[in-house]
Amino acid sequence: MISDKMKPLLNNNSTIRAMFEEGMRLRSLVGEENVFDFSLGNPNVPAPKAVGEAIKKLVDTVDPVTLHGYMPNAGFPDVREKLADHLNRLHGTSFTGRNLIMTVGAASGLNILLRTLLNEGDEVIVFTPYFMEYGAYARNYGGTVREVPTDQKTFLPDMEAFRAALNARTKVVIINTPNNPTGVIYGEEVLKALAAALKETEEKYGTDIVLLSDEPYRELAYDGTPVPYVTKFYHNTIVCYSYSKSLSLAGERIGYLLIPDEVTDAQTVIDATIIANRTSGMVNAPALMQKTVAEVADTDISGTVSYYDRNRTYLYDHLTRLGFDCVYPAGAFYLWMKAPIEEKAFVELCKKHYVLVVPGSSFSGPGCVRIAYCVSYERLCGSIRAWEEIASEVFAK
Repeated sequence: MISDKMKPLLNNNSTIRAMFEEGMRLRSLVGEENVFDFSLGNPNVPAPKAVGEAIKKLVDTVDPVTLHGYMPNAGFPDVREKLADHLNRLHGTSFTGRNLIMTVGAASGLNILLRTLLNEGDEVIVFTPYFMEYGAYARNYGGTVREVPTDQKTFLPDMEAFRAALNARTKVVIINTPNNPTGVIYGEEVLKALAAALKETEEKYGTDIVLLSDEPYRELAYDGTPVPYVTKFYHNTIVCYSYSKSLSLAGERIGYLLIPDEVTDAQTVIDATIIANRTSGMVNAPALMQKTVAEVADTDISGTVSYYDRNRTYLYDHLTRLGFDCVYPAGAFYLWMKAPIEEKAFVELCKKHYVLVVPGSSFSGPGCVRIAYCVSYERLCGSIRAWEEIASEVFAK
């Protein structure tokens, strides 16, 4: 009954989601307090109070036909202008509402953009380890994924390998900073090096290559680490953003694409992406959430960042004390750990102690696991005894 295209996806269903569902099963068997689920990047911090206040105000003051009705496929014009102004204040840019397309979260934004850009056989470069759905999104539109390694100490792009991978079929390069799953942030030097290599390749082959910056974790950066705005480094940069993590609105599915005027044939790309948004079935981003994020874009989320920062340092300090080898994350809310034994065996051992982590192979990073520390601090503290038991088993061998 199902299509041939869906069969491999069915056979390789998301390990992250599968582990999340396994957590639900275990909780029903042994109790919530005994299961430590670090599988899914589902924010534990509640949405800022300003979000609820904005929703109430909008419901009470805005005409319901307007608030809940259709609008231009790119989104409410006033929302797009407000968000453009917000970005300009933050980054010293000069965007207008025309440069933004409101999307049904980042996943929708990535899909409609790749649909707009890719021809059959075009290549999409990703840096390992990476969010594996990128591959599915590219293949949705005939794209081919080319994986490029990162330095295994810094997890920054291997520039020599990147230059070797670039070719006449390269159409999109996806970066994700702060990064899921490593927590690494790409600094100015890295972005300049990427931009230089892309410009050289465009000139060599007479092509256009889009640097697609996927930024759902932009605000979740620690220790004052800057997260440079990528549009300043390369002319064909397009930004995909989501409010899922910064405002804890993962289930509301709201974000945007930013297509600057510097992009080659920018207006044509904008127009085509708006059409892709409609014809892919999204039609438009959720109306109430569009209005809401425009109201709260300037909300201070330092408390949210501090919460995750405490989790970060607490978990990292305890796990490294126990002998585990982890990357100290500069941003996002994931800890990337080297599996001390064979990866699958380690995931199963953790599960035996009711600790749920995601195998690194799910991110094309074999031999590691990802730990999502966007859980309550109390649950994090409660997990240490289980981690101690796991450590005693693996390091005693």
